[in-house]
Amino acid sequence: MSDYKTIHGTAVKSYTTDPDNPIEGQVWYDKTNKVLQYQHPNVTTAGAWRTGGNLNNQRTNGAAAGASKDSSLMFGGGNASGSVDFVESYNGGTWTEVADLNQHRQNIAGAGVQTSALAFGGLSNPPVVMRALTESWNGSGWTEVGDLNTTRAYMGNAGVSNTSALAAGGDTNATNAVVAVTELYDGSSWTEVGDINSARSRVGSNGTQTSAIIYTGRLSPGTSPPYTTITESWNGTSWTEVADMNTARQEPGEAGSSNTDALCFGGEPPPGSVLGNTESWNGTSWTETTDLSTARQQIAGNGTATSALATAGAPFPSVSVATEEWTGPGAAALAWSTGGNLNTSRSQAGGSGTQTLGLVFGGSGVTGATEKYDGTSFTEVGDLNTGRRTIAGAGTQTSTIAFGGNTNPSDATPSALAEEFDGTSWTEVGDLNTARFGLAGAGTNSESALAFGGGYPAKRAETELWNGSSWTEVSDLNTARDYPGGIGTATLALCFGGEGTAHDAETESWNGSAWTEVNDLNTARGGISGAGEYLNGIAFGGETPPGVVANTEDWNGATWAEVADLSTARRFTAPAGDSTAAFAAGGQEPTTAATEEWGQGNTIKTVDTD
Repeated sequence: MSDYKTIHGTAVKSYTTDPDNPIEGQVWYDKTNKVLQYQHPNVTTAGAWRTGGNLNNQRTNGAAAGASKDSSLMFGGGNASGSVDFVESYNGGTWTEVADLNQHRQNIAGAGVQTSALAFGGLSNPPVVMRALTESWNGSGWTEVGDLNTTRAYMGNAGVSNTSALAAGGDTNATNAVVAVTELYDGSSWTEVGDINSARSRVGSNGTQTSAIIYTGRLSPGTSPPYTTITESWNGTSWTEVADMNTARQEPGEAGSSNTDALCFGGEPPPGSVLGNTESWNGTSWTETTDLSTARQQIAGNGTATSALATAGAPFPSVSVATEEWTGPGAAALAWSTGGNLNTSRSQAGGSGTQTLGLVFGGSGVTGATEKYDGTSFTEVGDLNTGRRTIAGAGTQTSTIAFGGNTNPSDATPSALAEEFDGTSWTEVGDLNTARFGLAGAGTNSESALAFGGGYPAKRAETELWNGSSWTEVSDLNTARDYPGGIGTATLALCFGGEGTAHDAETESWNGSAWTEVNDLNTARGGISGAGEYLNGIAFGGETPPGVVANTEDWNGATWAEVADLSTARRFTAPAGDSTAAFAAGGQEPTTAATEEWGQGNTIKTVDTD
């Protein structure tokens, strides 16, 4: 039998205390407590729902296809006017209308992913016409393909693409006559295979053509109770009854990748209310977990048990456009920890790059000092040609542009200067059209950037686009402000917080041509910093009366959620990184050299030998 040394090339070391700075996965023997211990990454212990971007068209009883909460295609459904042919695509924050179904339908089934999906069955209304129709999605349009053998709606569904799907159960007519029929699709036609054991409709289901699960649903008319908790597992040939759900219901949302991985959420229990209940399946049993934020039924669901999307539905008497995103247990638990100090204490500096390849420049006292960060320590490099504070910038450690700022250490002197950094030194380039300080920036490198907001003598809404040689004025922010945060690129950016007529919570998104107001921060503040991209970012620190704050908020492309605070409340930090690995360097009050790093921490665990 192999031992640890044979596998890893070194023996397990013994310590009387925990080792200094253990790395993830490191194992050691604690001689004091006589236990074997190891370093384990911090993860969440429970799943949670979070608000996503709203659909453009409200509806119920639609279907969805997609591999995660960040990727979905929703099609069909119904509203007060009847069944619809609408199709929308989700990118993790925003729904976009794409090519419609050929036939409007509700109570439809679906399978696949965002770029390769299948829509089958359902009913059109008005008048009510049951459908066997199947349509195939190739990422840009729908094509009619082979019909189901059994015409029906409200059926269970599973499958990974437009060439591999499963349909089970359902209603065959408007009087709710339920069936047990199962069919498999091979890319051209449907074939009948083994029936489910309990005929039913309005079920939850998920999985693949060879590993699927069907659960809950409505039984034959007149059955008491009308809804069931029965769960059945499919192995590619036959269905087998397994452990029941905890709560009987019909018309839930569902997600999952196999017969050992499922999530059931929402639905209608008798006698006619709606549920927010969520249950998770691990292949053996169902466990109740975190409820939906909004109870509803007739939900379109997609994804897995760890990354799912609940879209639309009916929190009666209304019809919803709401989307909720599910992140299951075991996700990275992110928090702030101590990083390496700056060599020069400062506030109001600019930042760019990543957590392990970062850059800090300028700042309080109108210094030109520039420092590189390697994830552990800062190293001084070539200064800016013109020292400035309340400066903005964007790019990488070897390709950054710094712009604007205040050149006066004790008063207000706005600057239009821009400089590019090549990894060694700074070079002056074309000035901004509008001199200002306290502005924000976004961009990928020294050749592509966006400057927005700022102040003096008035709050600014101007936005300018940098193309590598000159700045061009483009569409203004909707809310003029100084000291906002900014993240993203020159074509997809986010502006948040700042100081307009007061400390602001407003957030605006940039699509390359115009700014659009989106959901506000939870805590209004100026002097805020941020890191990340248009669909995934964090905002941290800042000032809101009566003083500085440590609040950190996470952006998922649609809404902000409060997460772990900075260890030390401060404003005007120099930021770098993304939504999962960032740093906040310097800041005030008081002015500091301290750096905090955002990321997944680790926990020391003991090996259970029982």
